[in-house]
Amino acid sequence: MLFWILVAALTAVVAAILLYPLLRGAKAAENSRAGEAAVYRDQLRELDRDLDGGLITPEEADYARAEIGRRLIAVSDGEPGQTPKAARHHRFTEAFVLLLLPVLGLCLYLTTGRPDLPSQPLQARLDNPGNDVAVLIAKAERHLAEKPDDGRGWDVLAPIYLRTMRVNDAQVAYRNAVRLLGPSPVRLDGLADALMAVSEGVVTEEVRQVLEQSLTLEPDNPRARFYIALSMEQAGRSVEARQAFEALAKQSPADAPWLPLVNDHIAMNGGAPANPGAGPAVPGNPSASGNPSALGNPTQQDVAAAENMSTGDRQQMIRGMVESLDAKLSADPNNFEGWVRLVRSYAVLNDKDRAAGALKRGLAAFPADSEQGKQLLALASELGLPTEGSSQ
Repeated sequence: MLFWILVAALTAVVAAILLYPLLRGAKAAENSRAGEAAVYRDQLRELDRDLDGGLITPEEADYARAEIGRRLIAVSDGEPGQTPKAARHHRFTEAFVLLLLPVLGLCLYLTTGRPDLPSQPLQARLDNPGNDVAVLIAKAERHLAEKPDDGRGWDVLAPIYLRTMRVNDAQVAYRNAVRLLGPSPVRLDGLADALMAVSEGVVTEEVRQVLEQSLTLEPDNPRARFYIALSMEQAGRSVEARQAFEALAKQSPADAPWLPLVNDHIAMNGGAPANPGAGPAVPGNPSASGNPSALGNPTQQDVAAAENMSTGDRQQMIRGMVESLDAKLSADPNNFEGWVRLVRSYAVLNDKDRAAGALKRGLAAFPADSEQGKQLLALASELGLPTEGSSQ
């Protein structure tokens, strides 16, 4: 009951605020007309005195009286019982504000609102957040605002920020966790991910330094080694990038899930993929059949020919292989690994429009709520591709 009393009171206050300019304007206009009418009546009385005193002739008095009478009629309300047009318009607006607007608001609330939902103050929601991620984050933020030196809190909150794409907050949280708890491969890799998300997939010098620090703690960290090699590729140092990717491929197990991506980058930098037929079989994945060119990978003849090509010709050959992969996926879209390679290949070629198009087509085959779709969206986030309309 208290809720509805408050609603009624707020409705009345809002209606009064909306009606005040109309009522004030009508009253001001009425006072103005009354003042003008009083002036014209004084002029009629003055005219009669002038006529009695012989200051004007009867003909002049009749002419002046007719002109003053015309002006007096113009400022009067007209015939008795007649409502001015402006007043009728104001009355319609007043009726809308007083009756229709509250009724429309009530109908909208009853349709889209939850009048049966019990009230729950913010503190109660923070005490019992359940599975509400937003409330969990708010609770953690309130705790860290009171205890900013709680490294464990920053360590827990940082990956949550990153998963919810609050990348600027994520990098601050990772920096605080590293400062308070010390560097670790997990924290440094998370900080690198956050920094790359801010730079839209570019491995900046700061990211490279963070990854190199991670490698000092874990020399066999494949994630750090991959992105360091990617930084060389993005800088145009193809030979060094190829060597770094080849070293990573040799270190990786034959069934490593990242090996196909490493092979893609080796091929893009003019090298021969390591173990081109390796990797777990994926439904609809021709690469598991032992055919190295089934997913657009170069054959040994392609690699030998690429060694004698100029940089421009080599890039043209790589683009041709990527387009060949695109055509194969258009004919057989049920190949998750192929879509991952295609999206990343277009991104490496700096063709963001085709990369976004490939992402959208891949999500049509593997919906965003599936495990493969989530991996595609994570890849898009890593590469700085838009995902707003892709998951539809």
